[in-house]
Amino acid sequence: MSAGMEVADSLGMLRARVDAWKREGLRIGFVPTMGNLHEGHYSLVRLARENADRVVASIFVNPTQFGPGEDYERYPRTPEADVAGLSAAGCHLAWMPPLETMYPLGTARAVRVQVPGITGVLDGAHRPGHFDGVCTVVARLFNQVRPDVAVFGRKDYQQLAVIRHMVRDLAFPLELLGADIVREDDGLARSSRNQYLSAGERVLAPEIHRTLLAMRDAAQAGQGRRELEAEAVARLQAAGFVVDYAVLRTPLLVEPPESPVPGDDGQRVALVAARLGRTRLIDNLEFTLQGADS
Repeated sequence: MSAGMEVADSLGMLRARVDAWKREGLRIGFVPTMGNLHEGHYSLVRLARENADRVVASIFVNPTQFGPGEDYERYPRTPEADVAGLSAAGCHLAWMPPLETMYPLGTARAVRVQVPGITGVLDGAHRPGHFDGVCTVVARLFNQVRPDVAVFGRKDYQQLAVIRHMVRDLAFPLELLGADIVREDDGLARSSRNQYLSAGERVLAPEIHRTLLAMRDAAQAGQGRRELEAEAVARLQAAGFVVDYAVLRTPLLVEPPESPVPGDDGQRVALVAARLGRTRLIDNLEFTLQGADS
């Protein structure tokens, strides 16, 4: 546990603390969050601690990544519980910037960061502008915190891929780490959105993980991509989901060949986004095809 974790709500305080740590030669880890934290977030803090001397976690509900009709206003805000949880997880500093600090010229006049290509598929196709908002706020947070290492969860697989692209292209001087998905006992990926599920929907929700496992097994057995994707969509629809996508991709989120070809390393990821009632859930599963080139 981090004794006496500090909370910064001004850029001056944040930079003074980080500057002092850097003068001591300490390695800074960073975990960006939107608050309403759960065990999945705290596992990111613990991974950051393993790879840094001091850990900063931000809590900021970013308006620019929510589209029309999405849940910015109803997104749960639990700052006191979040601060207590971060401290218990070993965080050293919570960065809680006001909106006017993050967007000093207002969101309408804010400089935007856009990553082409990879942001236009999957979640990007279903949530236009979402990843522009993500990249915009993460770039600002990187400039504010100036971490040596930043940790993101693999549950938001496309987000991690987009951030990797941005970091490489803009030469941010930091290391990116992807943390494993934290799951409930029944396989449901932990998410702040799970609390929106009704009791009946919560019973159905683990079908997403079971579908991902079935997609993996089918791919490893040699089933064609299009067929297994169609079966995954049908399975989820039969369980009561409205499916945005259930697809098989390479780690770069491009469509793989129907069957392995020479030079194919067989690295695959199955990804699902589907809705139960008003709640949109995402999950993924990484795996390797059997007999692929290494």
